[in-house]
Amino acid sequence: MDLRIDGKTALITGGGGGIGSQTAERLREAGVTVTLTDIKDDPLQDVASKVGGRGIVADLSTSEGAEALYRETGDVDILVHAAGVTGAKGDPLKMTDEDWEGSWQTDFMSAVRVARLYGPAMIQRGWGRIVFVTSENAAQPYPDETVYNVAKVGIASFAKSVSMQHSASGLLANCVAPAFIETPMTDAMMEKKAASEGVSKDVAIADFLEQERAYLGLKRRGKAEEVAPVIALLTSDLASFVAGANWRVDGGSVGAIDL
Repeated sequence: MDLRIDGKTALITGGGGGIGSQTAERLREAGVTVTLTDIKDDPLQDVASKVGGRGIVADLSTSEGAEALYRETGDVDILVHAAGVTGAKGDPLKMTDEDWEGSWQTDFMSAVRVARLYGPAMIQRGWGRIVFVTSENAAQPYPDETVYNVAKVGIASFAKSVSMQHSASGLLANCVAPAFIETPMTDAMMEKKAASEGVSKDVAIADFLEQERAYLGLKRRGKAEEVAPVIALLTSDLASFVAGANWRVDGGSVGAIDL
């Protein structure tokens, strides 16, 4: 399928992770020149080399880090914001200010910062795409992941506001909401669960699906390569009538109907 974005440029945050790296491959196949950024150099450079792009280490949890990244990259046509962490877990009434602040800066404000930096040139050119990776948690929150829930629903609201303000100028902002995808982040979650319960990782995953994700009818973790094509579509000219949406790629994990 021709996405009609050959010759465009893209920046992917969280580029060393599963979803970011798979998205980079899909965009490269579409003829896009890709720059990736992550907070750690490894495996960022491996991914960048694989897609023939550039890898830049940056900490987007601060304004200084985001601005330094922008100075290195300059403007781009497409921004995919996949960076994020799960943040602190536990009773929502026991989360400290530091717990909230850590997730807010890394998961939410990083999205605001990169959009604020890269969006204006897209508006001036009359064409641009921003895709934020949110989560099932934006629609179906879980009490032990409250700081993450709040950040992700905040991104969805922010994207909708950007869309309402600027879609008529050619900047289309959308979200993709994955659920329980096989990535280093969920690997770490399941390894921690396995260790605490004295079981294997596979048993921990099966138990998590049964106890915590009852509506995930496919009964497995999703794969990054199942999320990336949806992101790539939303960055393309084929999705020119999609604005302010939050597309779920969740295996049915969210039980509600979003009308």
